[in-house]
Amino acid sequence: MLVSVVIPTYNEEQSIKDCLESLAKQNFGDFEVIVVDDGSTDNTVTIIKSLITNHPSLITLLLQKHKGPGAARNLGVKEAGGEILVFVDADMTFDKNFLKNLIRPIDAGKIKGTFSKNEYVSNWDNVWARCWNINEGWEEGRRHPKNYPDKQKVFRAILKSEFDRVGGFTPGGYNDDWSLSGKLGYEADPAPGAIFYHSNPDTLKEIFKQSMWAGKRKYKLGIIGVIFSLIRASLPISLVTGLIKAFMKKTSRFIVFKVVYDFGLFIGISQSLVSKNWAK
Repeated sequence: MLVSVVIPTYNEEQSIKDCLESLAKQNFGDFEVIVVDDGSTDNTVTIIKSLITNHPSLITLLLQKHKGPGAARNLGVKEAGGEILVFVDADMTFDKNFLKNLIRPIDAGKIKGTFSKNEYVSNWDNVWARCWNINEGWEEGRRHPKNYPDKQKVFRAILKSEFDRVGGFTPGGYNDDWSLSGKLGYEADPAPGAIFYHSNPDTLKEIFKQSMWAGKRKYKLGIIGVIFSLIRASLPISLVTGLIKAFMKKTSRFIVFKVVYDFGLFIGISQSLVSKNWAK
């Protein structure tokens, strides 16, 4: 087996079917898909099992208690038979040549790991998804800013030997997919032509949940960083920032988005402060 695609899932019943069917249509034959469910409480596992019936030689399902995506990816790699690992999310879909183009530089022996600049927003027609881009400062229709650098901390593909050499990801929440780069001591290189699509949160509920999760990440400068982030996410600052960006982008709903997003951050940061995760 040349390639093992590892996908962590947690309550992904709305997206996992499209993700797996998109992978099944790849213009590339030598790969397997390992889905690791991280303790879903919805119909995610049932949907995956039904897709395995249609693609029994392609998809393997593993189950674990809720430990986060980093731990799920590490578990998937333990069962992987591929020389090259590919890490994707359950809310992604792919151009038919995605895998072939993503691994081409690695398979040619030129580099050890890749990412793709060709990451498009799959639900761009949704106003909240567009507000997410505004908030992140990303280019219209893409999930990254203009003039994106030629190096990236998040690997989409990596040699399994390199992954094993450093012991995989360090589980830790929002930024655990960055941990591999830190342990390896280098970043991913771009893979030309590897086109894929990734959805932004597109409901206020999803925006709140995602920002609350982001708020629980570890902060630079310890408690000082936590307090600064709390102030920045406070309602007065949130309203001012929302009004300014809503006017600049001519999108009045961004005010609502910003208040919901920053409230989620505030809750997440507060929980982080109480649990003292910032000090670890």
